[in-house]
Amino acid sequence: MEENKNIAAEETPAVEAPKAVLNASVAPENFDWDAFENEDVYGADKGEIAAQYDQTLSKVVENEVIEGVVTAISKREVIVNIGYKSEGVIMAPEFRYNPDLKVGDKVEVLVENTEDRKGQLVLSHKKARQLRSWDQVNAAFNNNEIVKGYVKTRTKGGMIVDVFGVEAFLPGSQIDIKPIRDYDQFVDTTMDFKIVKINQEFRNIVVSHKALIEAELEQQKSEIMSKLEKGQVLEGTVKNITSYGVFVDLGGVDGLIHITDLSWGRINHPEEIVSLDQKINVVILDFDETKKRIALGLKQLSQHPWDALDPDLKVGDKVKGKVVLVADYGAFLEIEPGVEGLIHVSEMSWSPRLRVAQDFLKVGDEVEAQILTLDRDEKKMSLGIKQLYPNPWESIREKYPVGSQHTATVRNVTNFGVFAELEEGVEGLVHISDLSWNKIKHPSEMVASGDSIEVVILDFDEQNHKLSLGHKQLTPNPWDEVEAKYAVGTVVEGTVVSVNEKGATIALDADNEAFCFNRELTKEDGTMPVAGEKLNVKVTDLKRNAKKITVSHVKTYAAPEERAERQSTEADNTKKAVKKINSNIEKTTLGDLDVLAALKDKFEKGE
Repeated sequence: MEENKNIAAEETPAVEAPKAVLNASVAPENFDWDAFENEDVYGADKGEIAAQYDQTLSKVVENEVIEGVVTAISKREVIVNIGYKSEGVIMAPEFRYNPDLKVGDKVEVLVENTEDRKGQLVLSHKKARQLRSWDQVNAAFNNNEIVKGYVKTRTKGGMIVDVFGVEAFLPGSQIDIKPIRDYDQFVDTTMDFKIVKINQEFRNIVVSHKALIEAELEQQKSEIMSKLEKGQVLEGTVKNITSYGVFVDLGGVDGLIHITDLSWGRINHPEEIVSLDQKINVVILDFDETKKRIALGLKQLSQHPWDALDPDLKVGDKVKGKVVLVADYGAFLEIEPGVEGLIHVSEMSWSPRLRVAQDFLKVGDEVEAQILTLDRDEKKMSLGIKQLYPNPWESIREKYPVGSQHTATVRNVTNFGVFAELEEGVEGLVHISDLSWNKIKHPSEMVASGDSIEVVILDFDEQNHKLSLGHKQLTPNPWDEVEAKYAVGTVVEGTVVSVNEKGATIALDADNEAFCFNRELTKEDGTMPVAGEKLNVKVTDLKRNAKKITVSHVKTYAAPEERAERQSTEADNTKKAVKKINSNIEKTTLGDLDVLAALKDKFEKGE
């Protein structure tokens, strides 16, 4: 027993007391295990020794998260000391989110097992992070903190990122401020992120790297914007070209040069002036610090072309230029880069006919014009083309005397007549009444636009540039022949074409018709003719202006005496009918009279 006590006393300071017993000179088969169990081997000091040993070790509880210190790092493993009797080994991939890990760093670990089959302490850093991660994620989100994340893999629409041991989604649009085509370049890298969205129910996390870049750019923009002044000239780089203008990078903030501020001259696209990545000097026209918008100008760095315009240029001078824009109302002629004049459509031709500028000019045409007005202060100029040619209306009467015959071209057909052009700038109207001796409903029955038509000059209006033309005057008036053929009193045979309540229309020949009233239509036997029946009629009236012929069938068979008797009989019959009506009126009751009076009153009031 003494020997055992001495051994225990010698080994008390050592941490591994049991090993001292095993290494003692006493053979295992001679060791007094009963005394050891009864603490006789250590005597009264055994409890004290055990207490001292326990003080050198940490109290470790399984499934508890504690803090440890990294003691060694290899490609496969990370050794962590938590103050236990043995150190824990953690696989290196659990620290891939933190490539800067080094010996001496403190890390949180989860005690999975205090001693496995091999007697090894089993720790997990990943599980410790997962237990603490959700609280860390929420804290980072609420405090708007920047977190580090490890990009694990690529997925549909973005990337999967490990943040605090929890998987988060990084949308492709949130990787960078510029579009990313190759997502694979970010796999297995560690980046800074900002947590932008959390779904507490499903524990989904969305992170963004773009938000950090934008925040940094916004800070740069604010600093640059605070130093800007209108009229300041800066150097920038052409960043983007659109149809409406050019975006220029001024060193962290973008400005826009509108297409109208690129050149004093008219251009179709900004690419005619600048190219991508080109360095140019620009002037600040305006800026809005709140909206971070900057309006830039390029043409303002050069002299305005109007200021360099020939000072001797005056109204009446002839200039040459190129058509740069055509609208319905006119065309713009560029006589020098940045100096344009308007040729109104009314100044393109002497013709009074309404037309559009596209009928005369197109973009790219090079023409000569005369200056009509010139305002250097307002930088405006009006031009004319027709002034370069003689005005045909100044000698219209000599060239087109009244009564002269000409061939014209139909330019427009309207309800009231036809506009025909004798030459460029000279047009006249053939009224519908002057198109044909016969009555027509619409001029289109005779001519169409583009047709040639023979006309005769009827009248002039030089002041208003109006010309009256005639077409029917080129042929004899058929009514001269009608008056000769069907003089009043002539008896001819005709055919009843149609019958109505007033009378009948009777065809005298293929071209002429006449009208016979009912009182003159009764046949000798007292009956009325029907359509298609042939009758002898007598011409009773000719109206040249109205082109109407009136005939009578009665006068072809009744003598004057018979007609008088017939008229007397008709008068008697009329009197009898009137008398009968009057007798009926006398029988009308007072009530009826009141109704008639009311109707009469309404009639007089126009109701």
